[in-house]
Amino acid sequence: MLVLARKKGQVIKLGPDITITVLDVRGDTVRLGIDAPRSLPVHRLEVYTEIERANQEAAQSTIPLEGLAAFKLPKQ
Repeated sequence: MLVLARKKGQVIKLGPDITITVLDVRGDTVRLGIDAPRSLPVHRLEVYTEIERANQEAAQSTIPLEGLAAFKLPKQ
């Protein structure tokens, strides 16, 4: 793990496309601004963990798929 000390207004670059800026520091809370391509999902750890849990649960679903062939999407 890389550990960095940054002050308000200072920046961290992750490759050419990702910039993390320290916006504010108040006590033990740090506000960060993250500039990344829209194609790259950026989540807090607790949100990411919940998404992963939901995906795992969906992948293990036992819903029968026999009738799925009859399902048609509406025309656009």
